Amino acid sequence: MSEFPFSSALITGASSGIGEVMARRLAGAGVRVVVVARREDRLQALADEFDDVEVMAADLLTMKGQRAVVARIQSDSDPIELVDNNAGFGTNGELHTLDPERLADEVELNVAALTRLSHAALEVMVPRGSGWLLNVSSVASFQPAPKLAVYAATKVYVTSWSESLHEEAKPYGVHVTALCPGLTPTEFQSVSNTEDYATEFPAFAWTSREQVVDEGLSAVVANRAVAVPGAQYKVMSAAVNVTPRWIRRRVSAMVQRS
Repeated sequence: MSEFPFSSALITGASSGIGEVMARRLAGAGVRVVVVARREDRLQALADEFDDVEVMAADLLTMKGQRAVVARIQSDSDPIELVDNNAGFGTNGELHTLDPERLADEVELNVAALTRLSHAALEVMVPRGSGWLLNVSSVASFQPAPKLAVYAATKVYVTSWSESLHEEAKPYGVHVTALCPGLTPTEFQSVSNTEDYATEFPAFAWTSREQVVDEGLSAVVANRAVAVPGAQYKVMSAAVNVTPRWIRRRVSAMVQRS
């Protein structure tokens, strides 16, 4: 019997990073897992290690991919009880130097796809009277982030969106949580061109993928609106709430220039 109150889960972005660790954690605990990503070979390698992992290759930058995942979330024959919206990426650099098409894709994946999948989840969970929705955001959602401006803005949406849904869904027995990790070693750094973070930030600034996953799962089970893994980021997020916005902007800009 699973240690979790849900017996099935769908995880986007499951081919690497936090999503892969989430899939391993749940599958290892006996939860039936649907893993979603573009890289089918990686998903299949993951599925080969566990008894009950379903592979779903889908590109969430396309409407075809989004519709396919929506349909799987809303399947009557094999219901999904936990949806983990983990897929997303960032782009580092001054806005005027960046590819606008890539930025549009970033918004599509981080915001539009997450919105459609969250809607699909609640559309079946609310009438059912139970369900769990975990949206992966970032501590970048708590303050401006020069050179990661689009990424931070998309995560502001994810956190605010999830907090709103948390209150909407609570009376129906559905749990909604925004998971807001800080620096975590994943493929995000290579994709977003922030590999230098590994040397620029000290070891204590980093949280492990396993810590992030465990915090996220604990939070969504307990129905906490926002989860911030790591004591250092809990302190930071609390401090941000009482810091004037102009100071947040200046500090963030200085960190990016250092």
